[in-house]
Amino acid sequence: MKTSIIYENIKLNDNTNIIKFPCNEKIEPGQFIMAWVPGINEIPLSFSGLNDLKEITIKIYGKASEHIAHLKKGDTVFFRGPYGKPFENTAGKKLLIGAGTGIASLVPLIDKNAYGVLSGKTGNDIVFQDRFEKKSIVTDDGSYGKKGYAVDALKDMDISEFDMIYACGPEIMLKSVMDYMVNINDRAQFSLERPMKCGIGICDSCSINGYQVCTDGPVFSLKQLMGMSEFGSTRLNYSGKRIKI
Repeated sequence: MKTSIIYENIKLNDNTNIIKFPCNEKIEPGQFIMAWVPGINEIPLSFSGLNDLKEITIKIYGKASEHIAHLKKGDTVFFRGPYGKPFENTAGKKLLIGAGTGIASLVPLIDKNAYGVLSGKTGNDIVFQDRFEKKSIVTDDGSYGKKGYAVDALKDMDISEFDMIYACGPEIMLKSVMDYMVNINDRAQFSLERPMKCGIGICDSCSINGYQVCTDGPVFSLKQLMGMSEFGSTRLNYSGKRIKI
């Protein structure tokens, strides 16, 4: 188990925070840590910043995430990792597609050639829009940007002009993006978000068609996902029961 001292806690909205802490580990875009809250739980968190001060962006969805989101400067963060297969950061024009805090793991990929598609249920779910020079914003209820979903934003552009496409967010969103891209562009990488307990390929809670998201992913190619019948269909819950997504 590793530890670091919180340098800063930045509140992005009502339920989302950026936690900054020093860490000398070499971390690549798309990798994650297992953050531990003593007496509560351990949860996976990806990085939204990879400088000397690392950044994790956390949305409150349970007791562990709530505890971490409320850590103050000087408090200690406990974690294991980094883990996982990272994105391949390629040169040229790139399209970054993120839903809600899914955009966080794509932030380290932003450069002058990056175009962002940011989506969320409401305007309150849109984060990191200020990091992009060029972007499209869509929300389910139309409260910010255009009304629609991430895939709707793609229909308004020529995605074949991008050298690489990166996506991260809820699996239903990723499935719709994959289905749209199947016959259009094979240069794409998707970061999956699935329930995860160990982060090292032991517990099998994040499995999908024989792959472990924590070790074989979380980043998968479009070609890999096209061969996964469980993608966008079923997953395991925290008790190990397979359920429909």
